[in-house]
This record gives sequence, C-alpha cells and structure tokens, in this order.
Amino acid sequence: MNEIDIDIAVVGAGLCGLALARTLHARGQPFLLFEARARVGGRILGDRSTSGMALDLGPTWFWPEAEPHMAALVAELGLEAFPQHDSGAVLRMRDPNKDAEVLDQTVHGGAQRLSGGMAELVQALSASLPADAIRLAHELVAVTDVGAHLELNFRCGAAESTIRARRVVLAVPPRLLPERVRFTPALDPQLVDAMRATPTWMATQAKALMTYPQAFWREAGQSGNAFVRHEQAVLGEIFDACGGSDPSLSGAALGGFVAMSPEQRTQFEMGMPMLVRSQLVQLFGEAAEQGELHVHDWADEPYTCAALDRAEPASDPEYGHPALTRSGYGGRLHFGGTETAQHGGGHMEGALDAALRLQHALAPVSAPQPVSALNAHCIERFAEWVDGQGEPALAAYQRTLHERLSGQASAQLTHHSVLASLAETYDAALRQLAGLPFDASGSASQPGWSELTAPVLQPMHGFGIDLLDSALRFNRGSCAISNFPAEHTPETEYIELIKRDMYAAWRTFVLAGNAILLQKAA
Repeated sequence: MNEIDIDIAVVGAGLCGLALARTLHARGQPFLLFEARARVGGRILGDRSTSGMALDLGPTWFWPEAEPHMAALVAELGLEAFPQHDSGAVLRMRDPNKDAEVLDQTVHGGAQRLSGGMAELVQALSASLPADAIRLAHELVAVTDVGAHLELNFRCGAAESTIRARRVVLAVPPRLLPERVRFTPALDPQLVDAMRATPTWMATQAKALMTYPQAFWREAGQSGNAFVRHEQAVLGEIFDACGGSDPSLSGAALGGFVAMSPEQRTQFEMGMPMLVRSQLVQLFGEAAEQGELHVHDWADEPYTCAALDRAEPASDPEYGHPALTRSGYGGRLHFGGTETAQHGGGHMEGALDAALRLQHALAPVSAPQPVSALNAHCIERFAEWVDGQGEPALAAYQRTLHERLSGQASAQLTHHSVLASLAETYDAALRQLAGLPFDASGSASQPGWSELTAPVLQPMHGFGIDLLDSALRFNRGSCAISNFPAEHTPETEYIELIKRDMYAAWRTFVLAGNAILLQKAA
C-alpha cells in the first residue's frame, strides 16, 4: 500500500475535474487528479468510425450565446466550433404504422459542436496538465477525516493506495458517493439526502450513431432531426451528427437517443442493431440501412449510473441543491460536477460553473478585503428587495400569459412569458443597483470586473429557475392552459430551451450589473 501526502486531491477527471486541475496547475498549487476509469473525460466520450470520423457518444452540443464558460474555454483553447445542422424538414412520427409528419422548425436553437468531437476539449485540457499529476484506474472507496488531513483510500485493480490531502474535491456524480464511498465520520444526513435526491445526468441514457458515405438526408431537403413518439420507438430523438459543416470532408452520420429503458435495452441487446436500422429506414428511406453503427449505453457505466438512477429515472431533473455547494469536514471536503452547478446543471456549462466555484474555494489565501459598512448596508438592502420579488415576478408572468392568450397566441406561451417577466425583474434590479450608494472606489479586482459584483448579485442566483418552477406549477393548475398540452405538460426539450434562454438573460444581467458597479468606481 502506497501512502502519499498532497495539498489538494481532485477525484473525478471529467470536465469539472479537468478544468479545476488546469487552474490549480496554472496557479502553481500542488494537486493530484484521480479517475476511476482508465481514461479521462468522464461522460465526454469520443469514438472513431473505421473511416476515421470523430463521434460523440456523450455530450455533443454547447450554446455559445447562453453558455459563456464553454464559449470562453473553447476560444481560449483554440478549438474549432461549427453550428449544428438544423436546416431542412423535421420529421415527427406518432404512429408506427403511418408515415412521419413533416415539420418546419428549428430544433437545437444556436447549438454548436466541436470539429473532432468533444474529445478534443478533453485532450486539450489533459494536455495542459503534468502527466504525473493524473492517476487513472483509481477508484475511491473511503474518505476519513483524520484531523489536519483527509485520508483517501483507492482501489487500483488488485492493489490499494492511500492518499492524505489537506483539501479534497469530489467531482463525481453525487448519487454515486453514498453508494460507493465510505465516509468516516458519517456525512451530515441532509447532505446525504441531497446526494440521493440528485439524479445523474445521462445516467440511464444510451446513444446510437450511424455513419454513412454521404449525408443523403440533406440532399433530400431534410435536416436529420426527427422525433419518434410511440410505444415501439427505438430512438426517441434523432439528429444530424455529421462531423463538420461539410460532410463530404468531415464524414456523414445520424445520431439518436435510445427511447428504450435500460431493462429493455438489455433484453433486446442482440437485436438492437437491426431495430435501429429499421427505424432509420422508416424515417429516412433505404439509404439509411447501410451504415456503420456505434452504440454506447451509459446505464452500463458503473462510474456514471447509480442504482438509484436505474430505480428512479428522472425526465426533468433539478440541479444545484444548496447542500452540494457547501463544504464538509471543516471546509476540507468539497463537491463538484455538473449536478452541483447553480447554472447550467446537466450541461458541460454546469461542469465549468462548478469548477469556477471550486477555483474560488481553493484559491490561495490572501489578505481579505473587508466590505465597508456602507457597502454591506447596500448589499443587505438589495437582498431585501430581491426577497420580495418572487410574487411580483409570477404576477408579471401571469399578466403576460393572459395578454398572449387574449391575442390568440398559441406557441411557446410559457417561454415568452417567463422571459418577459425575467427581463422586467432584471431591469428593475438594475435600477435598484444604480440607485444604491455603493462605494466602489478601488473595487476592480481584475480588468473590467468589480470585486463587488459577486457578493452584490448573489441574492439573484437561482431567481430565474425559481420563477420557472412557479410558472410551471401555475400552468399545471390552470384551466386555460390545459387547452395547450405543450404548455400544461411541457416536454423536456421545451423546458431546456427556456432554460438556455434564461441563462443568456442572466449573463446579460450580470454584465450590466458589473458595468453599473464599475461606473460607480469611476
């Protein structure tokens, strides 16, 4: 058994862990990065077709307008992005015995992908780290608080190793921790409850990709997007998975999310290739049959899917539980991963949001800059104002919704009404900030950014998500909205679209608030 002492141990080499390790290395802070798998990347998983085409078997998209952390990281690493192909007809099949309906709509709303696949992001991040700082095939089995250090026990095949670290980050899906790791002393019961109540993103999903010599669906005027909504569906959502803007250069492919449950996938494992091909042929014609199939089932990944994920699959999970953003064991134990993010949870943006929070928590200690009595008073007054905005925001949502219904609108009622209410609240919040007598002199902690921005805007964190939750509850109890099934019982894709636009609005609000504080400093 090997024993090593280290300042910071990061467990989990997914996007959150890699991004955090990159910052630690840049700062010169000693660390080790541990991963249970034999590879880095976590749920970002790439593959190659026999022709060499890059394939994403994990997350595929990011939205630059709504996900500033991802957009900035991609630009910083010099990676090439291209827009998701969406032009052309969209197909929807509700009856397996009838032809698909043809729709004219945009599905992915400004999404972009990376040339070479998301594995390029993982490769760029891992290449920035010292090779001897990454320990693969290290499965964490126990964490013990021994006073000044935390003791970590890893299983490494048939061997074991022990690490003593002054601070530890567990950047792994929260649900896995109570199932796979022994904590001594036991963690706070409320924290354990929060872990168990947080579904793992992608845990019960499977993804299929079929590569082809050419993008025949584009030639037929189709986007490659299709939705299959019947009980016999094999792939529930299908999309154009070509490796670049020009399939003749980058390779052609269709991708899809498997609609069958993990149990059904196990039962029909041998026949899965035939079932996938059959459904693609039904949608796109005979040319769809002759392709090279790649399938990855995340429910079979022991370091992704917890037993609770299989037992309680979640269609619309909620992330960012406050307990998961707090430290344990006297500030020495921290939790990361996209499920802990306050913004962008379940997306790669959420993993980076969590990494940013952890970067601040692990920053080298410097002389604290006390908040003046005047600024503390202003922050308190702003927080009190925010506390009273929940009901007015919901009322604004209801008013806008009523106006749209009265105007005979029928599409995206919730979407437009939530964003209108949020914009109204954000505008009012900016007026409040402008009217408060902050002393922002000397408060620019870095070029273009005020050190007051984070504490001042903290009360607004999560406001949009709370508003959306309230709006959805109102919709479920509204007789008028019951006439619009897409609003009364919205599908996950619709809710995700609303959230993406909310993230964009939040980013604009934060930048505007920061500008006000910088102006006060000037």
